[in-house]
Amino acid sequence: MTRAGFVALIGEPNAGKSTLLNRMVGAKVSIVTHKVQTTRARIRGVAMEGEAQIVFVDTPGLFAPKRRLDRAMVAAAWGGAADADIVVLLVEAHRGVTDGVQKILEGLEGIGKGRPVALAINKIDRVKSEVLLGLTRDLNERFPFVETFMISAEKGHGVQALREWLAGKLPEGPWLYPEDQIADLPMRMIAAEMTREKLTLRLHQELPYQLTVETENWEERKDGSAKIDQIIYVIRDGHKGIVLGNKGETIKQVGQAAREEIEEFLGRKVHLFLQVKVRSGWLDEAERYSEMGLDFKDGNV
Repeated sequence: MTRAGFVALIGEPNAGKSTLLNRMVGAKVSIVTHKVQTTRARIRGVAMEGEAQIVFVDTPGLFAPKRRLDRAMVAAAWGGAADADIVVLLVEAHRGVTDGVQKILEGLEGIGKGRPVALAINKIDRVKSEVLLGLTRDLNERFPFVETFMISAEKGHGVQALREWLAGKLPEGPWLYPEDQIADLPMRMIAAEMTREKLTLRLHQELPYQLTVETENWEERKDGSAKIDQIIYVIRDGHKGIVLGNKGETIKQVGQAAREEIEEFLGRKVHLFLQVKVRSGWLDEAERYSEMGLDFKDGNV
């Protein structure tokens, strides 16, 4: 009997949701960087486990929102959890019950009704076992989790047990996606996210969130390769210079790293062309939000 359903991974920024998703799916679908708030859209990865198809909703990290973009991201995270068949809360072992985790637990009181909520304590290699046991007890006293898993998303410990458990808990029914489909995000968006990741890693000190990347054009060529044109939007002139770098060195290196990763993902040759444009108000443009899979209205105060 086939099973299929949605699993929402929630937690604070940097709790390891994207790393866990990539580990479960077996491919790099969600962007992993050490900057918080890098996952903007509800990226879904599809994992097969036996006869079950697990569709992961990788929600943006839950944090205290200050700007429109932040509010739209938090709304997307809770929306993803409310739509899911199963919710998994990821907590970092070495950080324990932070104020942020406590707020998420309070939010779960409403979302958790009518669907199983599991706890996954991540980065277990960073603490001693007695600390883990204490944290497990503490969290389970605060919320009635149906199951607790000890994992290291980065190293893969405990991930298979979580995957098997999820597969067994999903509702019976036909698969939601073709078996060979990894993510339901259009390839244009995945390619843009890959470039944005390279920029974030490279420029995380100077430009944390004031840039976005869009795939403007995607052309399939007769030789099997793809020509991809992307625009990097920044909010002021000074940022343009930072992205370009001395004699265009920064953008050249970012473009090369992004191209290699997109090629690896697609399994074929890619010609990637990057342009930088200043668009001072992109953080307040509805169109940019829909490109990222977010709802502009959710950012309203």
